[in-house]
Amino acid sequence: MARVSQEHLDARRRQIMDGAALCFARNGFHATSMQDVLKEVGLSAGAVYRYFGGKEELIHAIVTEVLDEVRTVYEDAAGQTPPPPPHELLGKVLGDVHGLRPGLVADGAPVFARLMVQVWTETLRDPRLAQVIQEGFGKVHAAWVRIVEAYREAGMIRADADPAAVATTLIAAAQGFIAQQAIFGSVPLDALERGVRDLTGMGEVSG
Repeated sequence: MARVSQEHLDARRRQIMDGAALCFARNGFHATSMQDVLKEVGLSAGAVYRYFGGKEELIHAIVTEVLDEVRTVYEDAAGQTPPPPPHELLGKVLGDVHGLRPGLVADGAPVFARLMVQVWTETLRDPRLAQVIQEGFGKVHAAWVRIVEAYREAGMIRADADPAAVATTLIAAAQGFIAQQAIFGSVPLDALERGVRDLTGMGEVSG
């Protein structure tokens, strides 16, 4: 019997996650059944359940992937001296998250924007998902705190700036932008970049 390559396994897992993301973004978590996911990806139940035990596992996998992508960008930035200004970092993170699957759009809005708004609501009833989000937020916040501390040391912001408060505010800006995209459709990313640049007074919008 031929051995299935890791590349094939990864591609199949990707196919399932993308199909599930589209289903969830279109109809919400509760109105989407595993049968809907099977139909979307064109696979048998056995093929899908080999990777995921059900909807909750799919949701958690999608959320974890996005949070890991965000955390990696910020942690890499925290290691630079000095780090890129906030508008560049926020633009890169949101661009990278949407760029994970650029073709995934539901009702004119990026799939991940619609998913994240649903996820925030779902945390009110799913303690395990709430824990995933809280842990992910904690790591992202910690990375932002290190970035803001580096800004302060480089003289890029006020010497008495509160790194934790600035980190919370910048994360909130990204979350608010995601909510706008989910509710109002495709809001230009450069609008967020220009707004954060003009508010902070740090540099020009790149590109």
